[in-house]
Amino acid sequence: MAETLTFQSVLDHLLDSKKDIPQTHLKLYSDLDPKSLRLFMDVWSSVKPARKLLLLDGLLSQFESDNIVSYEAIGRALLNDLDGEVRARAIRLLAESQDPKLVEKLTDILLTDFDLAPRLEAAFLIGEFILLGELEAIKAELQRLAEDALIQIIRSNEDPSLRKACLEALGYSSRPEIVNLIEAAFQREDPTWVATALLAMGRSHDERWNSDVISMLLDEEPLIQAAAAQAAGELSIQEAGPILLKLLEDEDVDDNVVTAAIWSLSQIGGEDARIYLVNLIEQTEDEDLVEYLEDALENLEFHEELNKFDLLALDLDEDDVEEIDLEEMDELDEIWMKTKSNTYHNF
Repeated sequence: MAETLTFQSVLDHLLDSKKDIPQTHLKLYSDLDPKSLRLFMDVWSSVKPARKLLLLDGLLSQFESDNIVSYEAIGRALLNDLDGEVRARAIRLLAESQDPKLVEKLTDILLTDFDLAPRLEAAFLIGEFILLGELEAIKAELQRLAEDALIQIIRSNEDPSLRKACLEALGYSSRPEIVNLIEAAFQREDPTWVATALLAMGRSHDERWNSDVISMLLDEEPLIQAAAAQAAGELSIQEAGPILLKLLEDEDVDDNVVTAAIWSLSQIGGEDARIYLVNLIEQTEDEDLVEYLEDALENLEFHEELNKFDLLALDLDEDDVEEIDLEEMDELDEIWMKTKSNTYHNF
C-alpha cells in the first residue's frame, strides 16, 4: 500500500539535493496554512541555492498551467529573501494577488532593491495594481503611490530595461502626464523604446493611439511589428484585422510577429479571423502551434460571448438581469480562466 504523502515528507525531500522534485510534490506547496508555512521557512535556510531556484521554477510552471493552485503564502514569505533571484520568483508567484497591502512593498522593492531582477518583476506587478486602481478596486492613494514610483524610475538614469518596464506598467494609467511619456518613447530612434511605447499604448485602451499602432504594423523591425500587433489586439482596432491577415500570408514574417498577430486577431474578432484560425489549425502539423491556435480560437469565442452579454445588458431592465442563464456565465468564466494568461506568448 502506497504511503500517504505528507508536507513534512515533501520538505524532507526538498533538503535532499540529489533527488529530483516530483510534480506530485508541487501541489502540496499550494495554499499553505500558517503552521505549514512556518515549517517551510524553518527548512528554507538549509536548502541549497540552486535547489531553491529549482523548486520555485517548478512552482511557477505549475502555477501557470494549473488554475487551482496558489503559492501566494510562499511568495509573500520570500519577498525579503537574501537571494535576488528568489525575490524575483517570489513576486511572480504573486501574479494573481489583488491584495492592496502589496503595493507599498512592491514600490519599495522597485525603488530600493539592490538587484535588477526583482525590480523588473515588481514593475510588472505594480502595473496590475494600477489597472485595479483604474477599475476602482484599490484606493486612489495607493494607485498614486504606485504611479509616482514608476514615473520616478522612468525619469531617472536607471537601467533602460527597468525604465521600459515601468513605462509599460504605466500604460494602464489614465493620468494625463503618461501620454507625454509614451509619446516621447515612441519618437525615439531606438526600436526597443518604440516597442515599449506601443505596448503601453495597447494597455491604455485609448483610441488616440490607433493610428500610431496601425502605422507600425508593417515596420521592418520585427520587435516593433510584434508590439504593434499586440497593441492592435488590446485596443481592438478593427481596421488592423485585414492588415494582420495580410501580414500572416508572408512566409518570411518573424515567429514573434506571427504569434502576436494570431492572438490579436482573436481579440479583434470577426468572421475572417475565425476562418483563418480554423483553416490554419487544419493545415499545421506543429502540435505547439495547434495548441496556441486552439487557445486563440477559444479566446475569440470568449470575446464574442462577452460582447453579446455587453449588448444584452444595454437592453435589459434590472428585473431581467436575474433571468440571464447562469450556466452560460459559468462557461464564460471557465473560458476566461483558460485564456487570460495567453495575451501574448511564443509557441
